[in-house]
Amino acid sequence: MPHTTARRARRRGPRKFSSRDLAVIGVLLGIPVLLDLTLIWGPTLASIGLSFTSWDGIGDIHWVGVDNYRTLFTDYPPFWPAARNNLLWLAFLGFVATPFGLLLAVLLDKGVRFSRFYQSTLYMPVVLSLAIVGFIAQLVFSRDQGVLNAIIGNTDDPVDWLGDPDLNIWVVLLAAAWRHTGYVMILYLAGLKSVDPSLKEAAALDGANERQTFFRVVLPTLRPVNVIVGVITVIEALRAFDIVYAINHGRNGLELLSVLVTDNIIGEASRIGFGSAIAVVLLTVSLGFIVTYLVQELRGEKKR
Repeated sequence: MPHTTARRARRRGPRKFSSRDLAVIGVLLGIPVLLDLTLIWGPTLASIGLSFTSWDGIGDIHWVGVDNYRTLFTDYPPFWPAARNNLLWLAFLGFVATPFGLLLAVLLDKGVRFSRFYQSTLYMPVVLSLAIVGFIAQLVFSRDQGVLNAIIGNTDDPVDWLGDPDLNIWVVLLAAAWRHTGYVMILYLAGLKSVDPSLKEAAALDGANERQTFFRVVLPTLRPVNVIVGVITVIEALRAFDIVYAINHGRNGLELLSVLVTDNIIGEASRIGFGSAIAVVLLTVSLGFIVTYLVQELRGEKKR
């Protein structure tokens, strides 16, 4: 009997990894970590370092300290319009496109007829890149050959939807929201499908109407989805580039920080140090929004 107990204890002890197991674990973990360090953190740290230098990509690298940032904030006219447009993207996607995607998810979750068709149709723009969405926007909103002006029928004095800096930013935001809404809808729809129906039944027994049930019972249970949607919205808003570049290379009212980074690093000027400074500012703003949002969500989760 004691021998049997000892034998069982040995069986239940921690399993030792063989050299082959360690090799497999090392490969499975090592390759992703190596790729992450090489493709993400390596260029990020290099950009931070280069932002304090002056370099054209060919000659010697000269240390200039914070001169790039001083020039960026005080003597670079495109910077502030681009920063304002990025914040406008964030506000529009966060307060217009995201709630609309949640509304569509709630409506589809009720089991309306042809819900599968609606889901597929609304999700279809998500499979398109923003560059393709930009080309579609050109076909619809072009001044001379656009579908919208043809429908309006104002051929004598057509509206320049993409050329007027007072209009084009809103047109592009609508096009970007068209894609973003479908993404948000699918995420929230998956979250709504996982909500326990007994919670809704209990709220109904307590006398709560449909609106009260959603905001007091259903929405709090979607906190993990809210975190994902919030982070995705911030990333989509601050990394926007291809749609405005496909329309007019990010000029004439469509300036974005990502476009300024590209123009300075791979443009004719080849101001790699200065472009890196813009990239660092964009990185700082992105991390600021994301970290603040995640900290608030985690604090709210602890209080529950």
